[in-house]
Amino acid sequence: MRTSKKTNSTPAASSPVPAGADADLALSALGPRLKHARMVRSLTLKALADAAGCSESLLSRVERGQVMPSLANLHRLARALDTNVAELTASFAPPTSPVTRASERPVIEFTGLRGKKRGVKLERVIVPIRGQLLQADIHVLEPKAESLEQIAHAGEEMGYVIEGEFELRLRDEVYLLSAGDSFYFSSDVPHSYRNPGKTQTRVLWTNTPATF
Repeated sequence: MRTSKKTNSTPAASSPVPAGADADLALSALGPRLKHARMVRSLTLKALADAAGCSESLLSRVERGQVMPSLANLHRLARALDTNVAELTASFAPPTSPVTRASERPVIEFTGLRGKKRGVKLERVIVPIRGQLLQADIHVLEPKAESLEQIAHAGEEMGYVIEGEFELRLRDEVYLLSAGDSFYFSSDVPHSYRNPGKTQTRVLWTNTPATF
């Protein structure tokens, strides 16, 4: 295990955006888009669930807008549909301004351990639209929150730890980072992460092409 020796006493900053309304909008938009993508490809619920390694009942609930899947599950669903998470959650219309105010930043909240909502939230630094090559989000992890499964895909990504502790796993290598540390890796390296600490962690994360 490689551990950062860097320490930083930067005070914690709270999320500038309440997730509730934006998370509800994201959830209501995801279901119909996921169902449409499945039907365009002539896949049954069972066929897509089997391809993505999730249960048919979970997929049905996602399509009905009843639950937001974990980030790993959503990645697998997108991959099985030959698309990406950004395509399933992106806005169809371009933003009216090149500037996104902190108070207007969309938030998507994913389920955590045992389906609870203390998992991972994405604050959209760049509001995603279809066809974008660049994507940037602030990953917000509550204490002990994690992306449970390693994922891999085309592209490159980098991140900067704004606050808290952050554990990044690249294949079998584990790196412990703290506020002020940064990372870069090729997205085809299987990766996952977690917050090993007792306080909230926030990571500015950029990747290309758009994935989340």
